[in-house]
Amino acid sequence: MAIPLHELLALPRLTSVLDIGANPIDGEPPYLRMLEHKRCTVIGFEPQADALAHLQENKGPLQTYLPHAVGDGRSHELKICHARGMSSLLEPDPDALRLFNAMPSFGEVVERRQVQTHRLDDIDLPDIDLLKVDVQGSELSILRGGRKTLQNAVFIHAEVSFLPLYKDQPVYWQVDKELREQGFVPHCLAQLRQWSIAPFLVNQDPKIGLKQLLEADVVYCRDFTRPDAMSVSQWKQLAMIAQHCYGSADLTLHALRMLVHLGALGAGVPQQFIDGLHAKQAGVSFSMGPLP
Repeated sequence: MAIPLHELLALPRLTSVLDIGANPIDGEPPYLRMLEHKRCTVIGFEPQADALAHLQENKGPLQTYLPHAVGDGRSHELKICHARGMSSLLEPDPDALRLFNAMPSFGEVVERRQVQTHRLDDIDLPDIDLLKVDVQGSELSILRGGRKTLQNAVFIHAEVSFLPLYKDQPVYWQVDKELREQGFVPHCLAQLRQWSIAPFLVNQDPKIGLKQLLEADVVYCRDFTRPDAMSVSQWKQLAMIAQHCYGSADLTLHALRMLVHLGALGAGVPQQFIDGLHAKQAGVSFSMGPLP
């Protein structure tokens, strides 16, 4: 009988997730399966009252949601847009929006209100293993204001923009630079959004994209290429999140092998993990190839 990964790892605590901009408008969060199996706790921040109310009404005992706007610690004007998913502390840029089908109406500001933002490092939080952040342009300021909070994190799931749709919006390379400086490397694209440049339409649908990159959810993990990059606890959390949130069995196996090297797991655990994959995915072959 296959042994579940959490039992192989003998985790001392549940995985800790921080979700900034927790409104689930883009589908299910990557940690949903872990939450359903009671393998993680979630602290979420959502400053939009209606979205926060929805989260509060549907939360379970392992979830906590707060109304904080996370940012640089200063007061800002929150722009509520016609498409709520485009609401931001930054001002939508009309010149940029009109280049893309439907974007001008999506980015129309329908309400403005002042909010006091809080630096991540100024909020009393437990150790964080996974940060998910989707705040329409404020990701960089959050990451810069959370360097202490994120020093033990092993995964960052961040929305990045390839082209700025807001005035003074940081773009992908700036977020990438900050995360690399904090010890993270890119792992995968969880979602890629492409959009058609106006006025070209596909099947008369302005939401069907062609090649132009607009935004992406990029997943970063702590630098696994350095054997000394993580503690035993971090390697264990990296293995758990890699497998259950992103299906990255190769990264999970690497983490298990590092834990064997560190004396934290028995030598047979990596093969037990491989055997467990076979039990779940009949007809697919997994194995450990020769090491270089």
